[in-house]
Amino acid sequence: MNPNAYAAHAAFIAPARARSEAWRLVAGLVLAFFAYVMLNQIFFQVVLGLTSAGGGGSGQDWLWQESAPAMYVLLFSFAFMSVGAGLSVRLLHDRSFASLLGPKDRLRRDFRATFVMVAGITLLIFIAPPWDMGADYVPNMPLGKWLVLFVPSLFFILIQTSAEEIVFRGYVQQQLAARFDHPLIWMVLPSVLFALGHYLPDMAGENAIWIAVWAGLFGILMADLTARSGSLGPAIAVHFINNVSAFMFISLPDEMTGLALYLTPFGMDDPAILRTWLPVDFAMMIVLWLAARLAIRR
Repeated sequence: MNPNAYAAHAAFIAPARARSEAWRLVAGLVLAFFAYVMLNQIFFQVVLGLTSAGGGGSGQDWLWQESAPAMYVLLFSFAFMSVGAGLSVRLLHDRSFASLLGPKDRLRRDFRATFVMVAGITLLIFIAPPWDMGADYVPNMPLGKWLVLFVPSLFFILIQTSAEEIVFRGYVQQQLAARFDHPLIWMVLPSVLFALGHYLPDMAGENAIWIAVWAGLFGILMADLTARSGSLGPAIAVHFINNVSAFMFISLPDEMTGLALYLTPFGMDDPAILRTWLPVDFAMMIVLWLAARLAIRR
């Protein structure tokens, strides 16, 4: 590895060095988690109350509808992850929320460069053959409605992906790197937490472990991009494009399909077909990571 590859990482983690004690990180994660849970509870109760009063349904059932409004509510709720991380860095580490993102100019520049590169490659992959996944895609939403929802859908997905990057590649990676120099610690440990959050045996069945492995590897690659950039710009851009593809273009039919134009002809728990396509997904992840590295190369 080029010894200068992670030179920008030093400035990224500098705000975390003054208060990098392990107990602060543990306490910060606990505080962030409870803030996230509490704010979500309040938020969902308010939403349920408003929808019930407005005739939009009653009880928890409304939130499980596969509709665009339900998706917007769910995606917006991730903003409270960012709030929790912000509380932790302010109260336990005496630094600002902005310090989680990296320098503004670098954040914007590398987000823009990565977005252009990765979005272009993703678009080429979508329009190139094959145009199915062993069977025809299942239409999920009329094109006209999908186009009307396009911009607000991007906004809410950006909230969700930014929140996850702020917590895992921002807060956790910074605090670990401020205390431990070895990349295996500050790259792998946050990615293990990220993978655990994507381990869904009730939904994915036998494929749950492979989806978690995919998420863990994705986390490591995003940690690498963050260290190379010295900001969250590239990681947010790649994560954003990945989730736009999965939520808005071709989604698995199991859940969170309210924004998708098409659905895959198989579900997350299909052990044979999904495992056939997982290597393709892994390969595409590596390609997009390499493209992002090229985009921010200086």
